[in-house]
Amino acid sequence: MEAVQKDHWYFVVLIFLPFPKVTVPQMEAATVRLEEGMVLNCLCPWDGNLSMVSWNKVPDKDPVAVFHPEYGVSFSHQYRERIDFLRTTSMDGSISMRNVTHQDIGVYHCSVQTFPQGPWTKNIQVEDLDEPPEEVNGTEPPSPEVIQTDTELVAEPNNNLTISCNHEHNGTIYQVILEKMPHGQPWGIIGVCKKVEAGLVSEDYSDRGKVSCADSLDVSLHLTGVVQEDGGFYRCSFSTDAGLQTTTVLLTVSPPGGFSLSVYMMCIYIGVGAAGLLLLIAIIILAVKHRKKNRREEYRVKLHPSQRQPNLYENIHVCPRMAQKSRQIKNCPIYANLQSVRSHKK
Repeated sequence: MEAVQKDHWYFVVLIFLPFPKVTVPQMEAATVRLEEGMVLNCLCPWDGNLSMVSWNKVPDKDPVAVFHPEYGVSFSHQYRERIDFLRTTSMDGSISMRNVTHQDIGVYHCSVQTFPQGPWTKNIQVEDLDEPPEEVNGTEPPSPEVIQTDTELVAEPNNNLTISCNHEHNGTIYQVILEKMPHGQPWGIIGVCKKVEAGLVSEDYSDRGKVSCADSLDVSLHLTGVVQEDGGFYRCSFSTDAGLQTTTVLLTVSPPGGFSLSVYMMCIYIGVGAAGLLLLIAIIILAVKHRKKNRREEYRVKLHPSQRQPNLYENIHVCPRMAQKSRQIKNCPIYANLQSVRSHKK
């Protein structure tokens, strides 16, 4: 019994005792340009028997591809039909990648299991080397970028909005990159449209909207329920055979509870309508006054003696007046309308 307990303690001590670390040759991380058909080299530097090659993307350790000499190859869903193992030598675990997107940027970890010397690993950094380098420690920060906008948009909170970038330049387009720069922050890629052998490839990295690509490589961003964080600069960079051409859009979101654009436009319409109504009323009043004035003038003309027309039917004395002293009656005919009475025959 004591011997069993003694063996048990020996076993516990062996577990917690530090074992000497085995030095595994590991190469420094290499840098590869993000491009179509890029090759990620993973060639084991020594000879031996290759047991397995596995590729992961760090830091999340997402599986990419696995090669086994006996069981073949296995690919993750998003890398299926996009990766090929080169197998130039028996110890070669290199891969090539096609139909690449900006989602392929990152660090790839290659692990080659060999016998008898053990595993060999390598890290490869995939970067978009066409972008400007980041600020290096110890150097002065770059001067603020002066941005010239081609289009300015104003949106209200909780409304829907579409930001469109249409190519209006000459040349053949190969790729369009949609970027966003929030106020006081650097540019960030939110969408890519590119043409590859398989056709049109659309990449959507936007958390707030949906990026759409047309066959002509015109790109648009559909925002649903606009918020304050959606404001800022949006830039579309067109890669053409004539060079790089850009279009910049400035989006301003009205503050919540402020004077919104619709209320502003409504006030304008109400003001214009009220001004038009007042003008119409003033015209009607002036027309009525002018008409009354004309009627008064006509009435005054009629009443003025010099303007009166002679009355042809005015009573004229048929028989002149006799002198007061003379009482003599002169022969003067007198006319009168008398009703005639007809005699009735018996």
